[in-house]
Amino acid sequence: MVSSSQSEFPTWFTRFASGPVGAAMTPREWQEALAQDEVPRSRVIRIPTGYGKTLGVLGAWIYHRVERKDNRWPRRLIWTLPMRVLVEQTADEVRKCLDRLHILWQPGTDHQGKVGVHLLMGGVDQGGEWNLYPEENAVFIATQDMALSRALNRGYAAPRARWPMEFGLLSSDVLWVLDEVQLMDVGLATSAQLQAFFDDDAKAGSSLRPRLSWWMSATLQPEWLKSVDTAVHHAAWTTNPTTLTPSALGAGLATIKKVLEIKAIGADDDGSFAKAIKDAHEKTSQDGEHGRITLVVCNTVDRASRTYEALQKLGVTRNLRLVHSRYRPQERATWKTDFLGREACKQGVDRIIVATQVVEAGVDISATTLITELSPWSSLVQRFGRCARYGGSGSVVVVDRGHDDKTARPYSMEELDAAKGAIDTLAAQAKDVGIASIEAFEQGLTDDQRKHLYPYQPKQLLLRRELDDLFDTTPDLTGADIDVSPFIRSGEERDVSVFWLDVSQAKRGEPAPLPPKARKPSREELCSVPFLAAREWLCGKATKEKPAPRLLPSRRAWVWDWIEGEWKVAERAALIPGVVVCVAADTGGYRDDRGFDPESKAPVTVLSAPPQAAQDTADDLEDTEELSAAAYKTIATHNAEVGQLATQIAGGLVPERVAELIELAGCWHDLGKAHPAFQAVIEARGPYQARIDLAKAPEGAWQTPCVYRSADGETRRGFRHELASCLALFAVLRRYEPTHSALLGPWVEALALIGEGEVPAPVADRSEATTLERRVLACTAAEFDLLSYLVLSHHGKVRAALHAGPKDQEYVARDGRGLPIRGVRDGDELPAISLDGVNSLPALPLTLAPAALGLSPSTGRSWRDRTAALLRAHGPGSLAYLEALLIAADRRASKLTTVDPLLITGTGSAP
Repeated sequence: MVSSSQSEFPTWFTRFASGPVGAAMTPREWQEALAQDEVPRSRVIRIPTGYGKTLGVLGAWIYHRVERKDNRWPRRLIWTLPMRVLVEQTADEVRKCLDRLHILWQPGTDHQGKVGVHLLMGGVDQGGEWNLYPEENAVFIATQDMALSRALNRGYAAPRARWPMEFGLLSSDVLWVLDEVQLMDVGLATSAQLQAFFDDDAKAGSSLRPRLSWWMSATLQPEWLKSVDTAVHHAAWTTNPTTLTPSALGAGLATIKKVLEIKAIGADDDGSFAKAIKDAHEKTSQDGEHGRITLVVCNTVDRASRTYEALQKLGVTRNLRLVHSRYRPQERATWKTDFLGREACKQGVDRIIVATQVVEAGVDISATTLITELSPWSSLVQRFGRCARYGGSGSVVVVDRGHDDKTARPYSMEELDAAKGAIDTLAAQAKDVGIASIEAFEQGLTDDQRKHLYPYQPKQLLLRRELDDLFDTTPDLTGADIDVSPFIRSGEERDVSVFWLDVSQAKRGEPAPLPPKARKPSREELCSVPFLAAREWLCGKATKEKPAPRLLPSRRAWVWDWIEGEWKVAERAALIPGVVVCVAADTGGYRDDRGFDPESKAPVTVLSAPPQAAQDTADDLEDTEELSAAAYKTIATHNAEVGQLATQIAGGLVPERVAELIELAGCWHDLGKAHPAFQAVIEARGPYQARIDLAKAPEGAWQTPCVYRSADGETRRGFRHELASCLALFAVLRRYEPTHSALLGPWVEALALIGEGEVPAPVADRSEATTLERRVLACTAAEFDLLSYLVLSHHGKVRAALHAGPKDQEYVARDGRGLPIRGVRDGDELPAISLDGVNSLPALPLTLAPAALGLSPSTGRSWRDRTAALLRAHGPGSLAYLEALLIAADRRASKLTTVDPLLITGTGSAP
């Protein structure tokens, strides 16, 4: 029996997929079959190029999540592409589909009922702040670098403090669509490992919302997803894959003939290769419905660039285009309309496009002639799909440029040998590489032959222990972090993001100028450059005798110092995958027509960037109060507003008790701002000079730069008010109930045995506690740990570990209280203020005892033990997701322009 949702899908799909001009589109057989599964699951989608994968997959998600409002389907869809060239174009296609349904969210408008489309590419994003609306539906388009680095809690080109929030939101309530997985290299194995780990958590009952993966490719092999960790889930993922039916393979696009020819031209013989391209292009008729388009696919950027130059030397200059991944988005912006889209393939067009592997994913063009270098079989199949894509017939030339160790790169000799054998077989049999011919060829393969043709042995395999270790985002004292790049890409394809800026030269006797602190790149400015190539370009070639650790004299470049909040001169060791590098425009290295070019000495065109949003600035610095700059508001009122928003956001996403704890965390989160160190940086207090409980103050009221000072005038560099807020929760338990199960209760006998003395008596009777204090006291040990963790982590800067930071190390202790931890010292006291505008909290003394390892006679288990227990109970994805919900509530509350009633009445603050 067909459900009503299944019977309604074809009509809905026509509205979703059909543009304003042309015949109405009905779903293909496979698209309708995909949408018939009302219960979402991780799955394999093996559909040839040209069969509407974008429409089919996007349509299934929108239909169930948005149209049917089926809460079993995740709210967020992240479309992951292996190459960066067509991220923007894919986003445009998604926006068009949503716009046809009138559900496309526009920046600056209400989110309710709309679907936002966001690019995860690093840089300033004017349509950003997607992370503030976790309860709304959204689509994200990203490269595997940007997506997987966020899935590993080390988001490339993202502010450090944003890592946990984005990790949480991309680990829960999300459907990962991994497109063209044959190009993902080790990233494919990482995606499968991650899904297996989250499936394990779901089975254990720790997942709050679904986290699913759809792996897509015309050449996808189920065995690629199998490992020791994924084995238990593999059958569920790969059972009933989405494929073309036999009837579909016998009609339409599958029957298009693509005549195969094989040539051999040396890897260094650019002239002969260019002549072969020119001759093949000129042999083709110009009268075709979709023009005369020759697509050339090279295996490396270097060979593509050399081929482009060789064609120019042969006189091919008009309508010759170069495409690779080392361009800025600004230069790529018009590619789709100019030559890399369906609308650019029309009668009368006469064009040669020289490209790299980037055209294997998401490019909707129909080449009359395809000339491709020999590559792995899975890549060849994708490239064949760009020939005669819209109908008619086409010709394909596979050129063997050599496959020894040097010429085979970036592939292996074994991969090219296997592909050469398959091509030779097809040339001897069908002389055709159309879809039907390829399917018939593959159906005749034995299992061993298939494995030989589709080899996959990732060099790195993410382990569960490693994922759990990545949950902690605390850098070491040098600011260094765990390198996740081996889990994202292999070899030289790991990138840094470069942008160019006009920075004046140093004057004699003066320090060399740095880029402005406030200047951050826009997305349009960032150019991806292999990190090893960046090192050689900026520092020179390194040898054992000459390691070249610093910049060449002719180069000027900088990387961001999160701790000091400024750009610092780059060194070789700092040029690691994922980092953003600012390069002086007069250093050169980029040409608008060629992309990244380390040989170019010409000054680079500098692009403008919008101002950095407050949350980006706050997440990019350790000492800043950007998010506190607003109209004067008390801690009590701001906390209450955060609690209310937390309930609104979390209410429909997590279990009721968990939502209550997030709301309670909101009501406590900024109590630490009552610390004298925070209050000291509000210099202009207006009519509120006597208040000691301000959480917000106008932009001009703040000390610049922020210099935190305690009540006795001590400088507290790196002060984090959220740590004081967290320690205040421990003070509440110590004051009213030292034997609380979250404190010393389970350890009374153990402490006595080790001679730690008697458990301290309560300071005050529980009946004296305020309502908010009583709610804290009512928590179980596990609930208290979660509550205190959420309070501590609400800025993403102090989370799983409590230890002194680099700025704390500068402190000179003269009174025996030891070093601060994130600007808070043992024995500090929060003054008595109100959190409800009526009843005052008592003054709360703070202890750093939770930071010590082992069992404390005053606070019980260490912070490290508590966070480890939370990680075991919730799993890394769900725990970070809960962080994200509170952060979203806090940042949205900080944007409210409500009037604080406590400032009108003058109540709420103790003198």
